[in-house]
Amino acid sequence: MALSHDELWPRAGSWPAPVAGEKVDAAIIGIPTWRTSLSPTGAHATPAAIRDALPRYSATLMGPPVVDLDEALHIVDAGDVHEPDGDEGIERAVATVRELAEQARLVIALGGDNSLTYPVARGAGADGLITLDAHFDLRDGVSNGSPVRRLVQDAPEVERVDPTRIVQIGIADFANSGAYARRAADWGIRVISLDEVREKGIRAVVAEALAIAGAGSRIHLDVDVDVVDRSMAPGCPASVPGGLAAGELRALVRAIAADSRVVSADIAEVDATADADDARTVRLAALCVLELLAGLASR
Repeated sequence: MALSHDELWPRAGSWPAPVAGEKVDAAIIGIPTWRTSLSPTGAHATPAAIRDALPRYSATLMGPPVVDLDEALHIVDAGDVHEPDGDEGIERAVATVRELAEQARLVIALGGDNSLTYPVARGAGADGLITLDAHFDLRDGVSNGSPVRRLVQDAPEVERVDPTRIVQIGIADFANSGAYARRAADWGIRVISLDEVREKGIRAVVAEALAIAGAGSRIHLDVDVDVVDRSMAPGCPASVPGGLAAGELRALVRAIAADSRVVSADIAEVDATADADDARTVRLAALCVLELLAGLASR
C-alpha cells in the first residue's frame, strides 16, 4: 500500500549516497550476511526491508525541543556490500566500513545475521564492544554464533578486541550453555544478564557498559534484535519469550549511541522473510536505526 504524502510530515529514510571525501555525521551500509547462519535464514533480505520500513516513521524527536534528525545530521546511505560472506566478502565489508568510518562519526550497518559484527567492528577500528544480545556469540568456527570470539581470537592482531573491554547485555537463561558462560568469565568479559538489566535499570547498565568498553577510544555496538521478547520479534529465529521489551531495547540503543566513543553499530539477526504479517520485527529494526541517529544527535 502506498504511503500518504504530506509536505508537513516528512518521512525518514531515502538518504543520499555519500560523496567521496565528504565528512558526514552518519553513514548507513547494508551488510547482508546469511550463508554461515546456524539456523536457516533469509537475513540477506533484511537491509532492503529496513529501508522500506523507515518511511513509515518520521525523523522527528518530540523533545522538547523538537528535533528533525534530517536537519540536525548529515546522513548518507552507501548501499549494500556485495556477497559479504566468506573470506573475500568479509574483507570487502571491512574495507567498505573502514572507508566510511573515515568520513562519518557513526557507521550504521544493516544486517544480515550476526556474523556481520566481525567485519564491521574491524573496519571501524573498534577497541571496545557492547552487545545487546540474548547469546554470547563465543562459539568456535565461523558462523553467526561466533563473531565475539572471532574479534578476540581470529582478527589480525592489531584489530583484535581485548575481552576485558567487552560487555554483553541481555544474556538470557535457557539460551546459552555453561561452557560458553565459563569462556566469557575466563576471558574477563562483563556479562549483564537479562535479570540484571531489569534489577539495575537501563541508566546504570549503560553507564557501566560505557565505562568498561570505553577504556579504549572506539566502541562498536552490536544490536542483536533477538534480545527482545519473541512476541515483539518473531522475525528473529533465536528470540526467546520473556526477553527485553521493544521500548527497553530502543532506550538502550539511544543511550549507548549518545556516547561519542561509539563509532559504529550493527543491527543483526532479523530475518525479514520470517517476520509476522505486520512486519513488527523489521519495523523495530528500523526504529533502532532512528534511535542510533537520535543518540548521535544528542552528543
